[in-house]
Amino acid sequence: MKLSILDQAPMSSGKTPREALQASLELAQVGEKLGFIRYWIAEHHDFSGLSCSAPEVMLAYIGANTEKIRIGAGAVLLPHYKPYKVAEVFNMLATLFPERIDLGIGRAPGGSAEVTMALSNNFLKEVYNFPNSIKELLQFLQGTFPNDHMYANITASPIPAIAPQPWILGTSCKSAYLAAQKGLAYAFGHFMSDKDGPDIVKSYMENFEPSKVSSKPKSIVAVSVICAETTEKAEQIALSQLLWKIQLAKGEGRHGVPSVEEAEQYELTDVEKTSIEKMKSKLIIGNPQEVKQQLLELQSIYEADEMMLVTITHSYKERIHSYELIAKECMI
Repeated sequence: MKLSILDQAPMSSGKTPREALQASLELAQVGEKLGFIRYWIAEHHDFSGLSCSAPEVMLAYIGANTEKIRIGAGAVLLPHYKPYKVAEVFNMLATLFPERIDLGIGRAPGGSAEVTMALSNNFLKEVYNFPNSIKELLQFLQGTFPNDHMYANITASPIPAIAPQPWILGTSCKSAYLAAQKGLAYAFGHFMSDKDGPDIVKSYMENFEPSKVSSKPKSIVAVSVICAETTEKAEQIALSQLLWKIQLAKGEGRHGVPSVEEAEQYELTDVEKTSIEKMKSKLIIGNPQEVKQQLLELQSIYEADEMMLVTITHSYKERIHSYELIAKECMI
């Protein structure tokens, strides 16, 4: 099974953002040793408990401290930025770290309405213009502007020997169709979607149009996973993430992912208990054998080329151990 890592750079309660970002570096390094194919880090802005607002900065740091694992953004939120600048940044990364750079592209705001206004003059307009921005970004990456285009004589330098690999990330039919239409690889966020994911990915596969980037469709499905030696231990560790999501929904949780002890002592309402059970339906929680079986089932349902795992725990050591157990069971 091909496995990779999605890191949202979560900060645990009692820790600092710097410690969270150092833990992200360690996760990428461990992932490389374990044989994970790629490591992506997400972009969030003033989002309680998530520490990475600039994936490109972390990718430079992580690239300099790893050797072979593919690294990328999951994702650059393109409506906030001009395509030319994004092309420059990722060409720079691809020059520094040849044949290792993925450019995941998304259109979510990545933060509150106020944050969106602080980042973008007209975010909704740029979301509407997203397909054109993708087209322009690809033209900068490939140097394919028509001769009469105003950008025909400029380059997003430095130009790497191997261009960054573009991906479209999404959770909807719209994103899947766009990826298919542009001939790009597609990553579907199973862990953050209530929609019929397998049908969405199937529509991508069926509508894919070969391009200069890719001659055939390629898909990743991102899923939330927590693995421990026993099911009971995994369930216990998962309490931290589940409570944190409850807290975030209530406008709390700014201090990060709570400890297991905090989660066990927290008095949940009946409504919150129901909400947690619903959230658990989107989580894979269990011992290595159980996790492997569920991953294989999901991969089969989606017909995915690769499964990308996002794991949030209070303890950074337990997060790494979860990936270690999965790697040993699924890849070694």
